Formats: sequence, C-alpha cells, structure tokens
Amino acid sequence: MVTKEKQYVEYADALIAFSKGLGEPEWMTQLRLDSLDKIDELDLPVIERLRYNRWPLWQVPDLTGAPAQKAIDITEFIEDKADAARVIQAGNESVIETLPESLKEKGVIFTDIKTALREHPDLVKEAYMQQAVKADKNKVTAFHAAFMNSGLFLYVPKNVVVEEPLEAIFIQNSLVQDSFIKHVLIYADVNSNFNYVEKILTAGQEKNPANILVEVVAKQGAQVKFSAVDQLGEQTTTYFNRAGHTFRDASIDWALGVMNNGSTIADFDTNLVGDGSQSDLKAVAISSGKQTQVIDSNVVSYGSHTIGNIFQHGVILDRATLTFNGIGHIIKGAKGSDAQQESRVLMLSDKARGDANPILLIDENEVTAGHAASVGRVDPEEMYYLMSRGIAKSEAERLVIRGFLGSVISAIPLKAIRDELVETIERKLTSR
Repeated sequence: MVTKEKQYVEYADALIAFSKGLGEPEWMTQLRLDSLDKIDELDLPVIERLRYNRWPLWQVPDLTGAPAQKAIDITEFIEDKADAARVIQAGNESVIETLPESLKEKGVIFTDIKTALREHPDLVKEAYMQQAVKADKNKVTAFHAAFMNSGLFLYVPKNVVVEEPLEAIFIQNSLVQDSFIKHVLIYADVNSNFNYVEKILTAGQEKNPANILVEVVAKQGAQVKFSAVDQLGEQTTTYFNRAGHTFRDASIDWALGVMNNGSTIADFDTNLVGDGSQSDLKAVAISSGKQTQVIDSNVVSYGSHTIGNIFQHGVILDRATLTFNGIGHIIKGAKGSDAQQESRVLMLSDKARGDANPILLIDENEVTAGHAASVGRVDPEEMYYLMSRGIAKSEAERLVIRGFLGSVISAIPLKAIRDELVETIERKLTSR
C-alpha cells in the first residue's frame, strides 16, 4: 500500500524530472512543487447548483515525456492556411506554428508554453498565475499549476495593433489515456489591440479528464477580443477556467461557444481592476444526451467607472442539464461602475433540466446594476409566424434557435470559426 507521504515524494520527484527535461526555469519548477504541496489543503471552488466532488478530474498525467503511443492525424481536423498566424497542437505538442514576419518584427510572440518558458522566462513570469488566477486559489488551480503539461503563450507588445486574428487549435489526444492539462497565457501590453480565436477538439474515445486554464492579462489601454468554440468529446470530463485581469482603460471581450459533449464546468472570471476598464462576456451553450454543463460567469468590479456585462443563452435537449450562474460583483469603492447580465435557457425536452441564476453583489451606492433571467420553451408565436410562411416545424425551430444564439455567433471575428460554430449547433440539433 502506497502511503500519502510516499506518493507525494514520488510526484515531487517526477515533477522535478519533468520540469528539468523541459528546460523550465527554476521559478516554474518551484511553482509546481509549491502547488503540489497545497492541493490537499485547498477547497474545491464553489459552483452554484452543482455537486461535482466525485467527477474524475484528478488523474495525474504522464510525466515521463515520452511520445504518445498513438498520434493524431491533424488533417482530419484542420484546413491548410499557410499564411495564417496560428498555432496547432495535437495532444501535448505543437505541430504547426506560423507567424508572419511583419508581426515577429514588431515583437509579437505566439508559441507553445514550453518554448516560451525556455526562451522568454522573465516575460512569462510577469503574468503566469500572478494576476488573473493565482495557483493557490483553489484545489483545481493548484492541481493545474503542479501538473500542467502543455499550452500556449501569446504576447503582443506595447502599442502594437494586429489586424488579422491570431488562431489556436488544440486537439486533445484521447486515442490514449492521459490527462489534458493545458495552460493558455495571453499577455496584452499597454495599448495593444488584437483578436484571438481558439478551437478545442477531441480525437478518440478514451475516458480522460481535461483541466484547461486560460489567463488574459490586459495592461493599460489594451483591447483584447477573445473568441472560442469548445468541442471536447463525450468521454471527456472538463473543468474550464477562463480568467481575465484588466488594468486602467483596458477591455476584454469574450465570445464563447460551449459545445462540448461531455460533462463540463465552464468557470469564466474577469476582474476589472483598473479604473475605466470593461468586459463584455457573451456565451452560448447546448447540452444534449445525458450531459451536465454548468456555465459560471463572474465579473468583479474593483476599479471605478468599470463596465461588466454578462450575456448567456443556452439550449437543452434530451435528458441533459444546463445551468447558467451569472455573478456581477461591485466592490466597495468602485464608484460609477455598471454591472448587467442576462441569462436565458430554451428547453426542447420535457426530460431536460435548466437553471438560470442571476446574482448581483453590490457593495457601493453610486453604481448601476441589473439582471434578467428566464427558462422556457420556443416562443409559439415565432413558430406560428414561420410555419405560416410554409416552413416545416423542425426547420422553423432551428431558425428560432439560431436567432436565439446569434449574438455570440456574430461576435466571432473569424468566418471559418463562425461557420464551424453554426455547423456544430446544427449537428447537435439534428442529432436528436
């Protein structure tokens, strides 16, 4: 029988060897060890209306550094775009990295996290689990900080404007058994401006957990638009944490399509720290089969005259569950701030379960705040109007749902990703 102390020593030795093998700086190795030491003493994050303590989220990944026994054929998942600014990762390794010379000359860095830790350790250290998310925030973040095995680093320097979207595609390798613990760090320097587009997929049917943490740090005046379509597989149990941290007059806009097929917690947090900073979060989700999904969106205003909006729309099919928690929090001293939210759920089955829980926590008087929430069925008047024009009921229902989810679709800057989100929605609706 392996004791807890012996297992800790084994993990610590494995992490030291793993970190050394990747050529990580000493501070990163120490962060891993400090986080390993805290996992057991920290609590799980509280997700309203969900008990997930028995979800299989704690599978330690392979730390040997050996290549996966089965490789992903990426041609099944991507199209060739040689001139695009993009990073494509299959499993834990980057297979394609392209960045135009014009952006390299301006100092843009767009590469896998392993390379960034070797070649730009001081720059990564400035933001890695320092501001948007601390490693010891909770049990999930500590586990992530200890065992992170792949990821991405994007840095856009001061005053640089990137016109074309920067695209990342991550393909989970579930052809083998291995935890998918990916860290994306986006560091927007002063007055930078860019669009980042992300797609996450699964290859294979092995049962694997995913622990995905995205940090967006926006320095003074930076403008970041973050778009994502999540399509992890049915056998993947996932904890997403996407977190933003804004300095003065910065903004982070999120457009997120939560289209996974397995049980999912999507924890979206933005801290509006600098005065005059803003965040606009738009999220859509579809739950089907026996799937459980919870979208937990939290915008906290620390600075004065900040604006935080949460807009969540979802559709539930079959016996699935979908819960939207929206938390707008204005801290004492954040005068002149505005917190607004809307969460709406469409239920297309008598056996489905949906919840929309708006929460406003207001600690200041001179502010504006409001919320709206609803759970219901497709509007019969809309259906009647469309069917009276000769449109079949099933097609009319899909059109209504497309309109219901359209605000997030239209906010995604890359047409290929917009089209893929539409196709994913159609596929989920027609598979009933």
